[in-house]
Amino acid sequence: MADEAEHTDPFAALRTVLGDVEFALERMRARGAEASCSDAALEALRRGLTDFLTIESAAPLETIAPVAPSETTEHVGEVAPVPKSSSDLPKPERSAARMLVEIREDLGDCTRCKLHAERKNIVFGVGNPDAELMFVGEGPGADEDEQGEPFVGRAGQLLTKMIQAMGKQRSDIYIANVVKCRPPGNRAPTPDEVAACGPFLRRQIEAIGPKIICTLGNAATSALLGKNEGITKLRGTFHPFEGGVLVMPTYHPAYLLRSPDHKKDAWNDLQQVMTELGWPIPKRGAP
Repeated sequence: MADEAEHTDPFAALRTVLGDVEFALERMRARGAEASCSDAALEALRRGLTDFLTIESAAPLETIAPVAPSETTEHVGEVAPVPKSSSDLPKPERSAARMLVEIREDLGDCTRCKLHAERKNIVFGVGNPDAELMFVGEGPGADEDEQGEPFVGRAGQLLTKMIQAMGKQRSDIYIANVVKCRPPGNRAPTPDEVAACGPFLRRQIEAIGPKIICTLGNAATSALLGKNEGITKLRGTFHPFEGGVLVMPTYHPAYLLRSPDHKKDAWNDLQQVMTELGWPIPKRGAP
């Protein structure tokens, strides 16, 4: 088997830096700010990186043996021509974190549905942009609306314990809701509200690329799977989602606070998630 190091791109970091510079300049210009780097300077940066990568790919510096003073070399080898345009340089892929920033900026000070009228804060999402596991609830409550972060109230504290029981921290997971503004009285979001906000959740999922989404409660499960069955029938089984992602429905932490007898069922669901992800199952019971 070939050494994996042979397939590692040693210049990925350089490409990423270049992409970050271009991204920052584009954002500055979009906001009407004067860019701190001219187009000519940016072009020179691209061409310099292109030249370096071309020469290095033909004969990496560390592989060139020093030539003794008495030796002569008639033919060193052909070097690939330098690309005529900087567009020939492979463009770096946008990171998940950068894509989430773009989605939040596109969301803006959202007024796409009636929920904006009474909200204090948009509750976008929080956690690891590269998470393998994503939790999705239905919508923010009063504490979340106040702080602008999902699952920080009593139900959120239980969710945190559930995550810790899995041997992880909140920072290892990504947490979001179907709708980003609090429904009055903590009611379930209406179909028109889900339709207005749902595309942003799907873009979050696409950016993060989790292996598994754990939907919390009926509203979140219905929004992603489009099924009308209750959570009792759907939980405990993986369901296919877009892009090969698996969905594991389970009880909402707020429901578990009212019906603690079902905590064991939710813990069984999470154990299936850990097994599918290849995570070790800690020797502890349900949170």
